[in-house]
Amino acid sequence: MAGGGLRLFLGGDVMLGRGVDQILPHPGDPALWERSVSDARTYVRLAEQKNGVIPAPVGFDWPWGDALGLLDRFAPDVRMVNLETSVTTSDRAEPGKAVHYRMNPGNLPALTIAEPDVCSIANNHILDFGAGGLAETLEVVGRAGLRTVGAGLTVADALRPAVVTIGSRRVIVFSFGTASSGVPTYWSATTSRPGVAFLPDLSDDTAADVAARVRALKRPGDLAVLSVHWGSNWGYDVPSSHRRFADRVIRGGIDLVYGHSSHHPRPIEICRDRLVLYGCGDLIDDYEGIAGYEQHRDDLRMLYFVTLDPAGRLADLRMAVLQASRMRLRPARPEDREWTCRTLDRVSRRYGTRLTVAQDGMLRLKTA
Repeated sequence: MAGGGLRLFLGGDVMLGRGVDQILPHPGDPALWERSVSDARTYVRLAEQKNGVIPAPVGFDWPWGDALGLLDRFAPDVRMVNLETSVTTSDRAEPGKAVHYRMNPGNLPALTIAEPDVCSIANNHILDFGAGGLAETLEVVGRAGLRTVGAGLTVADALRPAVVTIGSRRVIVFSFGTASSGVPTYWSATTSRPGVAFLPDLSDDTAADVAARVRALKRPGDLAVLSVHWGSNWGYDVPSSHRRFADRVIRGGIDLVYGHSSHHPRPIEICRDRLVLYGCGDLIDDYEGIAGYEQHRDDLRMLYFVTLDPAGRLADLRMAVLQASRMRLRPARPEDREWTCRTLDRVSRRYGTRLTVAQDGMLRLKTA
């Protein structure tokens, strides 16, 4: 806590399953149900073909690489990620899905080593192994002392926000998934079915419902974060419905909109002095050797370090650019930081936000 404000770390999708799980000390069953890939070790070989041999088994810190040092240096009060994988040994893959992610519970230290305070799980992979896989995920992650938000065995559990207490203040995190990110509508938690906290749409009525939940819990001095899994995997356009929804929930009491789902960072907007991240991109995954979207440079990963003032207004935003190589995060080269800055500056300026590379190599908001 600095000067009465709060410092937060926000990371995008953390996908420790499939190929990443295979290089860790306790790899699970590598079987997959994908159309063209039946063995998770294929993704390891693809990454090695691109960037070199991975010395498996690697330590639990390997996937995070240099991100861990940056986290320690910034010393956030609250750390948040979107955990986009089931933590289960189940082989009951959800029928009809093209891709399934699971990590062996024995590899959970690869998550806990980053010390996340909140793991959002309202996403399109948390029920890849059905209600049983979700139940095991909740049990394993909870036993490790980590907070999850956005899915549960009952609708009340799924809708219950995570609360992190920092001194005398609270950070309240609400988490929801949407169909636009690939969350099946039947994954929505109900009174009789486990599932995710699901937004049926981004209408004004839905925004008003979220705002009512915020007002029911938020007390003076609290900060409220909305974690939302929305939008397509690729591209920089932000639908007008996303912008309107962000504005409505901010007016209703949300202090920060933390969006994810896209495989690369999307535009940034400051709405009513509050930060809106429309897409944080992937943080950890096994996509390294997969071709097809090179123009988006999804090998470049972002760490978002946010400082909010006591009223919830954005006081500072710093972004570190890392690169995935051999399924490990390392500092991006200066030219890659510049490319990321130019790209995010170009796609964000239409929303009134400009970016620059600071002397320390971090991306910062450009001041007038």
